[in-house]
Amino acid sequence: MSVQITCKDAALGYENRIVAEHLNFTVSSGDYLCILGENGSGKSTLMKALLGLKPQVSGEIICAHQGIGYLPQQTVVQRDFPASVQEIVRSGCLGKSGLRPFYTKEEKALAAQMMQQLGITELAKRCYRDLSGGQQQRVLLARALCAAKNMLLLDEPVTGLDPRAQNELYEQIAALNRSGITIIMVSHDVAAALQYASHILQIGSKQQLFYGTADEYKNSRIGKAFLESGGAEIE
Repeated sequence: MSVQITCKDAALGYENRIVAEHLNFTVSSGDYLCILGENGSGKSTLMKALLGLKPQVSGEIICAHQGIGYLPQQTVVQRDFPASVQEIVRSGCLGKSGLRPFYTKEEKALAAQMMQQLGITELAKRCYRDLSGGQQQRVLLARALCAAKNMLLLDEPVTGLDPRAQNELYEQIAALNRSGITIIMVSHDVAAALQYASHILQIGSKQQLFYGTADEYKNSRIGKAFLESGGAEIE
């Protein structure tokens, strides 16, 4: 498996404040990495660094993979966006189109393929704001896949969904991973991370840092502390 991301002793911060440091991990093609940590531990800052939107304070972050599909947390305004599902999914191709004011035949076919893969073809003409939360997230996943077919960064993708919709989305993401897509997900849901992820990265203070396989996490001091706590989510 080829290495797509390498992080070497990286420190992250903003507004002259370090929020995470001593980060060392790699992501190989086909991995499913779940990033855990308390609020304010630097998870979102790390996502921005991986996307090239925010430079690290020190250390190295090397992304050999060009182009990453990104699914950020939705705002209330975004959930009410008055566009069709097809329009939103196709918009994932905009980064490749430059100044072209239209989509190519290939881009339209890619969008149709991604909608079919995520089971939302029948929603193509529906207005996005009329969909359920789970349906909206699948639409945004399809859009992200149009941007980059081989790697997805997901920031708390199940936030605000009911338990059934959460489980369905987790299963859909796992299916994408089994098809060969690399997944990097920020989450508070440690139970789901242990169920689905191949690797766990926990960030925070030096005493809370962990990187390894899900099985190694279960047997680590940090992982055991969570399991002994009765399975509560990290808040």
